[in-house]
Amino acid sequence: MARATLGRDPPPFFRQGPSAFSRLLVFSALALLVMVADARFQIMQPLRAALSVLLYPVQWLAMRPLILVQGAKSSLDAVADSEAERKAIRHQLSVQSQRANLAEQLLLENRRLRDLLALQQRLERPAVAAQVLYDAADPYSRKVILDKGQVQGLRLGAPVVDELGVLGQVTRLFPLLSEVTLVTNRDHAIPVLNARTGARGVAYGDSSTHADALELRYMAANADVAVGDLLTTSGVDGVYPPGLPVARIEKIDRRTDAVFARIYCVPLALVAGASQVLVLEPLGANDPGRPAPAPEPEPKSARIGGRR
Repeated sequence: MARATLGRDPPPFFRQGPSAFSRLLVFSALALLVMVADARFQIMQPLRAALSVLLYPVQWLAMRPLILVQGAKSSLDAVADSEAERKAIRHQLSVQSQRANLAEQLLLENRRLRDLLALQQRLERPAVAAQVLYDAADPYSRKVILDKGQVQGLRLGAPVVDELGVLGQVTRLFPLLSEVTLVTNRDHAIPVLNARTGARGVAYGDSSTHADALELRYMAANADVAVGDLLTTSGVDGVYPPGLPVARIEKIDRRTDAVFARIYCVPLALVAGASQVLVLEPLGANDPGRPAPAPEPEPKSARIGGRR
């Protein structure tokens, strides 16, 4: 009885069904059938679409870290490129600005040189072109140093002009340099002529009103002078050729209790910024000397005494 109960078949709890190999064959055949059917009839397309919709949030979340890293890298690269481009543009702008300033300076220098050449042709006098190197050591002396001297044929007392008017006079000579005293120097005087009235006068350097000024002295209080009158060289000093612009009257102070008027003038030459100048030959350099005075007649008494 007991043996009949203990048979060889496993109890129902341990029944395993088909073998694993059988299941592999069945599912392989089923997979192959589905693949062929999908390739021919696209029967799995709705299922794939549904799965793609269901899996899209998972894919989106999985791609976020990579997208964020790529975006941060792109942003850093863009910032670095922008900074490099900004530096390159600033450097290029600086170079262009320097070139523009240099071009303006060259244009200004070219214009001044043309004006100097035209002035030399109008004067028809020997002249030497020179360049202002620097101001004198004493800023209150109103003097400049030129790059030409005795070797180039400059003479002591030679007038110096720029394209606008009289600048000064050579007061000290060296072999390769020369010192020019400007017309605004307080010890410098130049005979001038009022171009409107023809009245002559003497202009002195003046620093009482401002640094670069002249004063027309010893003009009567009722003299015919007006603000804006042009003063030119008169040529009576034997140094400056006549007709060179010197200054323009800026202010007139007439006092009833004074014999002479206070007349302030502004020089026309660039006394504070001249770079290219002309050194002219003094007006009396090649002029014949003054005739010798005639001998005084012998006194009559001496002649009578000699006869006796």
